[in-house]
Amino acid sequence: MGKFYITDAFWELFPHAEIAVIVAKGITNSEVLVENVRPDIIELLENSNKEAKRFLTEDVFSNNQVISVWRKAYQKFKTKKGARSSIESLLKRIEKGREVGTINPLVDIYNSVSLTYGLPCGGEDIDTFKGDLLLTKADGDELFLALGDEEFDHALPSEIIYKDEEGAVCRCWNWRDGQRTMLTEDTVNAFLIIESVDPKRSSDLKEAAEKLSGLTSQFLGGQCSITYMDKDNRQLLLK
Repeated sequence: MGKFYITDAFWELFPHAEIAVIVAKGITNSEVLVENVRPDIIELLENSNKEAKRFLTEDVFSNNQVISVWRKAYQKFKTKKGARSSIESLLKRIEKGREVGTINPLVDIYNSVSLTYGLPCGGEDIDTFKGDLLLTKADGDELFLALGDEEFDHALPSEIIYKDEEGAVCRCWNWRDGQRTMLTEDTVNAFLIIESVDPKRSSDLKEAAEKLSGLTSQFLGGQCSITYMDKDNRQLLLK
């Protein structure tokens, strides 16, 4: 039975990190099969694009709290040049006046939650995992094919990554997902994750997790369970 666990190597760097995992089983992510609620999901994403502007209060983009806290986190481990947290990438679009657009129903739902709460959110297809999923430091030989790329790359030694037995699943913590485990319209069982490195935002993390779980069940069906992880609660069963 596969599990997700966060290793000591991660907690040594981020002892105060908090992570919410939503396991969504038996969902329907097909555009055709959720056609009746698709306009509601699109409206949800459109509204969250507007709500996200509240996180951009500083003249200098990097001085905004939800950006700066992740910039500091990324300085603690080796990263690919130019890699930024997923929430920074989303908010950069907002700052430039370019809305975050639609991808597929579940991705749109978690992007809406990410924008609304100013926290990194991600998702993977559980049924594509090979063995256990880890959040850990990379050895440096983990293969990775990023979304949109045509050639494989390797994680860097000591880079923080999600990985399984076949290679990297998401690089530079929450920077880029890989093609192998990406959420698609065929996804039935999903691993959704929300991350925080700011101890002052524990309640925001929990509220975001409840929202993501509720929206997923509301629009895509299935059953969702939430697990809150920290240095004292570092693993859970996935299947």
